Amino acid sequence: MSDVLNYQSDCLFCKIIKGEIPSAKVYEDDFCYAFKDIDPQAPVHFLVIPKTHIASCGAVTKHNSALVGHIFEVISKVTGEMGITDFRVVSNCGPQAGQSVLHLHFHVLAGRDMTWPPG
Repeated sequence: MSDVLNYQSDCLFCKIIKGEIPSAKVYEDDFCYAFKDIDPQAPVHFLVIPKTHIASCGAVTKHNSALVGHIFEVISKVTGEMGITDFRVVSNCGPQAGQSVLHLHFHVLAGRDMTWPPG
């Protein structure tokens, strides 16, 4: 597995990228990694994370925003390969919003009706 850039030794997702913690891989390329959520909230629930450590959506800048665009291309590719047309993408930013791992990540959920408002 590729090394994470800006590796944070105390970051759960950096450790997953480096292979120090096992995960059920869904997709991987040079820039991001996708894996099944260990506590799925829908029949399909996986996360997509950048291999560059970015703390949250609040830390996206003009210098790393292309990576976020790439992640959405990957989400479209993976859901398409799974035959999924209806899905939700969620990224929590900060503890009050429910972010429990301070590494930018996108939850992709599908396979059931999604209610609104969430949470």
